[in-house]
Amino acid sequence: EKAKLLRSQPAQIVEPRGLLYIQQREFAVTTPRDGSVSILGSDDATTCHLVVLRHTGSGATCLTHCDGSDTEAEVSLIMSSVKSFSNTEQYGRLEVHLVGGFNDDRQLSQKLTNQLLRAFDLQPDDVHLVTFCVTELNDREEKDTHFPIIYGIAVNVKTAEIFPATFPEKGPDEDLRSAHILMGAALTNIYDAKMEQLHIGPYFWRPFPHVDFWLEQDDKQILQNLSTSPLAEPPHFVSHIRSTLTFLKEHPFPSQSLFPDRKPRIYKKNEEGLWEQVCSDKI
Repeated sequence: EKAKLLRSQPAQIVEPRGLLYIQQREFAVTTPRDGSVSILGSDDATTCHLVVLRHTGSGATCLTHCDGSDTEAEVSLIMSSVKSFSNTEQYGRLEVHLVGGFNDDRQLSQKLTNQLLRAFDLQPDDVHLVTFCVTELNDREEKDTHFPIIYGIAVNVKTAEIFPATFPEKGPDEDLRSAHILMGAALTNIYDAKMEQLHIGPYFWRPFPHVDFWLEQDDKQILQNLSTSPLAEPPHFVSHIRSTLTFLKEHPFPSQSLFPDRKPRIYKKNEEGLWEQVCSDKI
């Protein structure tokens, strides 16, 4: 019933003011007391799943974008992050919302759904499954091709409302964060809720193999080889990958060009509710 309700809502466009956008293999946790961030959001999920974990007592809310790389470790990580903001003795319970995936040919969505259910089931704490809008419950068919119904969601940290969403702005540092994922990053916490600061990096990688070869390929080749579900990707997938590959070509050694001082790039929300970089000396 909950899945049906969610699927029936049109996707809302979420503007950058007060938004913290989460990319694949990133997560963030905050509470209703946060003066900078009121919405956590993520989209472009095809076989990936979006996971919202919330403690109803403290209101501590986590959003992550899982792709099945190390589901058990990721679930443990987000559990401990939410619990660090919640006194589990206090009134309230842990609730989880799972959204994403579809009936893809390789059954990657189904595999990830099963991994997530198992990982939450293995937790010593009670976790209540409130929204289950994944794989076959998030699937639509058009001319024998399957697509996800919902590609992205937002959660309002103040009200706990979850709704389908798209995001015109996916920054800051969109290419840098995507490059980190493409080079095989582990799940990363990008937000310090106590300081209300976004921390990106420091990230290090080796030069991307055959980057010139990939940049010379046509859209079809990129889609076929660099997507888990070529037929169901959103229209901007290829341009996003090209932009990330170009970034990797420009920064083969991020320790020299991006993070020479081994410190993260730090952002805070300004008066307009938009991210602005702050000098690391001020911290």
